[in-house]
Amino acid sequence: MNWGKLGIFAGGVLFGTAGIRILSGKDAKKIYTHCTAAVLRAKDVVMDQVTRLEENCSDIYEEAKKINEDRAEKENEAEICETV
Repeated sequence: MNWGKLGIFAGGVLFGTAGIRILSGKDAKKIYTHCTAAVLRAKDVVMDQVTRLEENCSDIYEEAKKINEDRAEKENEAEICETV
């Protein structure tokens, strides 16, 4: 049996177990909570930007439709004048 490999394995298990205890401790939970709060704040900022973008796109779309309607109306008037 290779004692070196067994020692490395045992050290890994010990380190992993200690790591789990550290990651589930009170201080770690506090860090997770603060990180989650920061992500939620960032989400709010992004959603505000998305809302503004949607409003601007809606305005642009409505203005473009109006321009096309006016243009079609002028073309209809021109056709009517040509036929008379």
